[in-house]
Amino acid sequence: MSTIEFYDTTLRDGSQAEGISFTAEDKLRIAQKLDELGISYIEGGWPGSNPKDAEFFEQAKKLRLKHAKIAAFSMTRRAGTAVEKDSNIKALMDAETPIVTFVGKSWDLHVTRVLETSLEENLGMIADSISYAKSKGKTVFYDAEHFFDGYKANPEYAMQTIRAAAQAGADCIILCETNGGALPDEVRDIVAAVAREMPGASLGIHAHNDGELGVANTLAAVMGGATQVQGTINGIGERCGNANLVSVIANLHLKLGKRTLADAQLRKLKEVSAYVSERTNKAPNPYQPFVGDSAFSHKGGMHAAAVAKVESSYQHIAPELVGNSPRVTVSELAGRSNVLAKARELGIEISRDKDVAATVVRQVKEMESRGFVFEGAEASFELLLRRALPGYVRPFELVDFIVLVEKHRRAPSQNQEDGLLSEATVKVRVGGEVLHMAAEGDGPVNALDMGLRQALVKSYPALSQVKLTDYKVRIVNSTDGTEAAVRVLIDSTDGEHRWSTVGCSSNIIDASWMALADSLEYWLLKYGGQR
Repeated sequence: MSTIEFYDTTLRDGSQAEGISFTAEDKLRIAQKLDELGISYIEGGWPGSNPKDAEFFEQAKKLRLKHAKIAAFSMTRRAGTAVEKDSNIKALMDAETPIVTFVGKSWDLHVTRVLETSLEENLGMIADSISYAKSKGKTVFYDAEHFFDGYKANPEYAMQTIRAAAQAGADCIILCETNGGALPDEVRDIVAAVAREMPGASLGIHAHNDGELGVANTLAAVMGGATQVQGTINGIGERCGNANLVSVIANLHLKLGKRTLADAQLRKLKEVSAYVSERTNKAPNPYQPFVGDSAFSHKGGMHAAAVAKVESSYQHIAPELVGNSPRVTVSELAGRSNVLAKARELGIEISRDKDVAATVVRQVKEMESRGFVFEGAEASFELLLRRALPGYVRPFELVDFIVLVEKHRRAPSQNQEDGLLSEATVKVRVGGEVLHMAAEGDGPVNALDMGLRQALVKSYPALSQVKLTDYKVRIVNSTDGTEAAVRVLIDSTDGEHRWSTVGCSSNIIDASWMALADSLEYWLLKYGGQR
């Protein structure tokens, strides 16, 4: 394995992208996926900046990560403020993460005209912050913001800033190409120059994509001597985004021989990319290199004929290496292979039953054509597999449900606003018994959820510990207006396990029912099925 380390900043820098907002639950689930991928460091956010980040850092203490360490991010102390009294640094320490990352200024223009302080004070801000964190036993990374622009404008001062960080004890100095306007040869040469002037220092790269060179500049920095690579999954981030860590990992591993991940982890790239897309409520980019659905597609003619004979004739890598697959034609065999691989991963043996595999393939294709997506909803996919097995008995079945929404007009004497009442009546069959329950809720979906749980808890008392933690709705085909299909993604937990389910329908209540029912059925199947 190479000494290259991956530092993911999807949860902080990625959340600064326009139109993206993570919940605390999103962040926790993405962190778990990044850990499965083999990421070294996960930057969770900026402690004290907002309640969601505060909740994430508190909940992250309970994550059972196998590879990654959580990092918290903050700027250096404020000008003229003692480090012990700086509120940002206090919040950083209170996050109790093993890694802290400071960002400081390397460009004299930013020091004098943005921070409006002296060049000397800026050096003190950097050194004091890092020394203080080191005294608290932290591993400290230093993000030298605007380093490349600063180096080109005033190389002597830019070097002073990172020397101050190194002398204060920074464990790694990350050179940031913040404005995204540098070219790869500039990045490589400047990183190499820094490496010569600071032998033995650990250097990293943090590149933005404003010139669509985020990945190229990151690879160039590694060639120049950087050993820590920062980026985001799918390249999400402010303005035009950050270096796409998916492409960076694949190129380092497969093109530059930096075998930073195990082969099995590399095969998770497509899965993780799709998962983050779902969490951001964005459709995966089909044209994304390495992991997009179209990355290895061939549309007839000469290309398709050639690939049918020799796959490498029009493919730069074997797509399976990154968890993708070629798409010359839509074949049952290719689909069945994917289903069989996933079944093995879930511990479900269906390889000997071709009918089961074929049935699941047909169901997946039919459901995906209606708008279902199983990335990010593996619990629903596992149920799909299990329901296709002979002898599978559902713990409950829907008989019917009715959902009513009524708007109440308050009497003038009550001096209250008009309100909405939502009520759901649910009938489910458990064994030979039909259970009938009505419940009110804060909205029709909540009423449906309450009614279903109240009906089932009589037969499955332990079900009361299952809680819904997140609920997302996405329009599948927005051009259809109010007739459009909607996809509902639900996250659930029992306090120990977490899982996600999906439903899709032109009726949002029906889509919600599918995801809710799958969530409870999955838990009963896996963890609490005794009546």
